[in-house]
Amino acid sequence: MELFNIFIKSVFIDNMIFAYFLGMCSYLAVSKTVKTSAGLGIAVTFVLLITVPINYLINKYLLSPGALAWISPKLATVDLSFLSFILFIAIIASIVQILEMVIEKFSPALYSALGIFLPLIAVNCAILGCSLFMQERGFNNVAEAAVYGLGSGLGWLLAIVGIAAIREKIRYSHIPKGLQGIGISFLITGLMGIAFMAFLGIKI
Repeated sequence: MELFNIFIKSVFIDNMIFAYFLGMCSYLAVSKTVKTSAGLGIAVTFVLLITVPINYLINKYLLSPGALAWISPKLATVDLSFLSFILFIAIIASIVQILEMVIEKFSPALYSALGIFLPLIAVNCAILGCSLFMQERGFNNVAEAAVYGLGSGLGWLLAIVGIAAIREKIRYSHIPKGLQGIGISFLITGLMGIAFMAFLGIKI
């Protein structure tokens, strides 16, 4: 039940886009077609699913205050939490590099469509933000961290596919010149964020 609760909250209530507005750069830039958006969303979900539990284990057994006690009682006072940013980013960059090579090999069309935004997943603030939120929330085990990463990724996927579908439809609509392009996308994102606030009433 707790895993289900974490999953639902991370997808709908604590959505990375609509609750925290993290990862907005690629969200707005890539969301011109549903196909490209879905590809990037799946890539982000995969990276989160892998990196969040890995970073959880690193945080628990290496970085938190007293985490090194399992090696030796003499190390119980060591606090390496100041290395969190460096190590988290290193893990994220490594996974993104592997993912980039896989997509380039098996789906060159998607690789070309995503362009510079695929390697930029490594510096996507939603990816790092998810690991930092995981650290802050103090999950009890690696399964909870993995479910949180999966839910956060699917929430980001849902957001970018949703905005892409709307942008494909409004392409044929009459939009005032001053709002065309990124302007109307900001307005739609705000309205979608307000709509997602309805999920705040969910109590599991």
